[in-house]
Amino acid sequence: MLSEGEISTAVGGPAYGQDGSKLGTIEAFFADDRTGAPTWVAVSTGLFGTRHSIAPVIDATFADGALRLPVTADAVKSAPPMNGDHLDPADEAMLRRHYGLADTAPVGDTGPAVDARPAVGAGPAVDTPPVVDTAPGPRHAAPPAGETDTQVIAPPPASDGAMTRSEEQLRVGTERVATTRTRLVKYVVTEDVQITVPIRREEIRVEEVPLDEQVRDSGDTELLVADPVPASGGLPEEIILHTERPVVTVEVVPVERVRLRTQVVEGQETVTERVQREQIAVDRHAAPGA
Repeated sequence: MLSEGEISTAVGGPAYGQDGSKLGTIEAFFADDRTGAPTWVAVSTGLFGTRHSIAPVIDATFADGALRLPVTADAVKSAPPMNGDHLDPADEAMLRRHYGLADTAPVGDTGPAVDARPAVGAGPAVDTPPVVDTAPGPRHAAPPAGETDTQVIAPPPASDGAMTRSEEQLRVGTERVATTRTRLVKYVVTEDVQITVPIRREEIRVEEVPLDEQVRDSGDTELLVADPVPASGGLPEEIILHTERPVVTVEVVPVERVRLRTQVVEGQETVTERVQREQIAVDRHAAPGA
């Protein structure tokens, strides 16, 4: 069984299951009204501790600042929800059935009710015996044999009555990652090129001149003169005409140099993410016996 000092130290610390998985954060312990022995523990699970589950502390151990319970994380998460700071016999029976415990709880002392609330958070934890409440006033009757009534052992509120509220805040940064690998590759592209080339050709032209004048060139026309007229006065048998034709050759010449460079282009990107925040509300419960 856990000692008073271990109970005081464990509140606010982590709780682990039998397989070593973390169950959540310990909120409070439930103790038997008659014996003061811890029987159940309230564990906050989920994001921000928004879910509260009740787990048994039978055979629980406390070591290295953490409480280890003989239950699994799935069993704790699926435990029946319990409200308030007090468990009645019906609540305990429901929890025992969920965790597969015995149907009846151990019979405790039938004497007067014991206030088993330790002074949590005030100095180092020490083992102190439970104090019997002898103050006058109304008391709760002890439950019948075979049934126990438990009350919560909760840490005292902060001295200033304040509560810390937390919220998620979005932090966005950038990281440099490689996206594309680029390299220079040459390949041949075939295309048709059409060029107009001026050409010249020779043609036959008959020119009549007086006999006493020599053949001369005209001002802007180049005359192709055949061999001198034979003395007999006849014409040559043939004249060879010439013409120009295009001669195509392909030559590979360098035209430009290409190289790779990088440049930084700035832009904007909108990031959308869902965040959660805590809200504080006042939870009022009637005091037992009121």
